[in-house]
Amino acid sequence: MASQDLRVLKTEFLEYLEIERGRSVKTVASYDRYLTRFFSHAKVSSPARITEPAVREFRLHLNRAPSAKASAGQAGLKLITVNYYLIALRAFLKFLRKRGIESLNPERIELAKVGGRDLDLISSAELERLMQGPSGGSLPALRDKAILELFFSTGLRVSELCGLNRDLDLTRDEFSVRGKGEKVRVVFLSPVAKAAIKNYLARRADMDEALFVQMGRSAKSAKDLRLTPRSIERMVKHYAIKAGINRKVTPHVIRHSFATDLLENGADLRSVQALLGHQNIATTQVYTHVTDKHHREVHQAFHGKRRK
Repeated sequence: MASQDLRVLKTEFLEYLEIERGRSVKTVASYDRYLTRFFSHAKVSSPARITEPAVREFRLHLNRAPSAKASAGQAGLKLITVNYYLIALRAFLKFLRKRGIESLNPERIELAKVGGRDLDLISSAELERLMQGPSGGSLPALRDKAILELFFSTGLRVSELCGLNRDLDLTRDEFSVRGKGEKVRVVFLSPVAKAAIKNYLARRADMDEALFVQMGRSAKSAKDLRLTPRSIERMVKHYAIKAGINRKVTPHVIRHSFATDLLENGADLRSVQALLGHQNIATTQVYTHVTDKHHREVHQAFHGKRRK
């Protein structure tokens, strides 16, 4: 008979996510945090105690609870964040059902409706100024140039870029990267990106395996030279300010620029989905504003020409 202890079941569920579903350690940690908060607030001790009223009261708690990141006039968490908790709980309930353990039907939990996601975009001129930010022949400048060009050439996530090693085969125009959910996809190097990486690696004197490493004073005290996502985010912000861009610019903004550039030049949404490593086409559809603009231009250029 399966254990009815929620702590044991949660541990088994998290192991199932990591081993059988191939979820990343970061995702598993998030699910652990979401479920722990629900169990603690709802004071449930067994699967049978997970009820609709308990979930409803928890949702109210999340909607009203103080949040350090809440914007002015917003008391609790954003709806999209509330949904993360509900998605974790639904996944746990589906796991219980698969194990034959009686609990709340996961289909009884509906996600909150959220508005369309706004993209943080920069113009082509701003992007070009950003890319020209690293100047000179110093090793840090060559490294930063290579990072920016690689971002725009491949659309990599910042975590994916940080994980790259210097043994990248630059005789080819493509390489494989392991992304979210341990899924492998192929990304492509532009001639500019390839040249920038070659120039940077030619000046490297260390033997560290990471493609992008810390330099200067921070490197002397570091046990691991590999750049962290936070370090790269700070670097991108520095060059955005230098370029005179008065909006928040992150590595993910460059990923947006990569996707919109492809669509504006005629790429189809399915191809962009594959290049970005999106599991679901619905995630990629956030970029349909680009194709919508193209459709409008086609309509204006070709529709109704015979009518007076």
